[in-house]
Amino acid sequence: MKKTLAIFLLFFPSAAFADMTSTITSSVKVEVMSAATAADRVGNSYSVSGTGVNTTDGTTAGTLGGLGSTTNGVNAYTNITASQLTDGESFQYTVSYLEGDAVPTSAPTTGAVSNFSDLTSTAAGAIGSGGATIDNHVITISGGDPGSTITGQYVSTLSVD
Repeated sequence: MKKTLAIFLLFFPSAAFADMTSTITSSVKVEVMSAATAADRVGNSYSVSGTGVNTTDGTTAGTLGGLGSTTNGVNAYTNITASQLTDGESFQYTVSYLEGDAVPTSAPTTGAVSNFSDLTSTAAGAIGSGGATIDNHVITISGGDPGSTITGQYVSTLSVD
C-alpha cells in the first residue's frame, strides 16, 4: 500500500512557489522650449592669384593689396588694380575678399537681426491651451502652442520569478 501511495503521489502536481509582480504606470511629460539664439561670427578673408599681370593699389606698383588694420573685428581692405603685363600674351587674375562680421557691443536679442552672417534665433515656446490629464490610467492630451511638446505614456509590466 505504501508503494502504491508513493506512485500515486507522483501523478499529482506539486505547488510551485514563484514571485509575481504586476505594475501599471501612467505618466505625462510637458516640455516648453526656452528662447535661444545661436550665432557664428564669420572672419575676414582675402585671396589673390594671377599670372601675366601688373598690379597696383593706385600708389605703389607691384602691390598685392589685401587686409589692413582691424577695427571692431573688421580688417581694412586695400583694393588693387591689375593690368595685362604684355599685350597679346595670356594672363589670369583672380581676387576674392570677404568682409567679416564686426564684433558686437552687446548680446543679440531674441528675434532681432544682429550683425552676424550666420544667425539662428528661436522665440520661446508657450503651453497655451495645451494640457494633459490622467484619470484611472486614461491619458488625455490637448496640443500646446508652438515650441511645446506634451508626451503621455502608459506602461504595463508583468514579471514572474
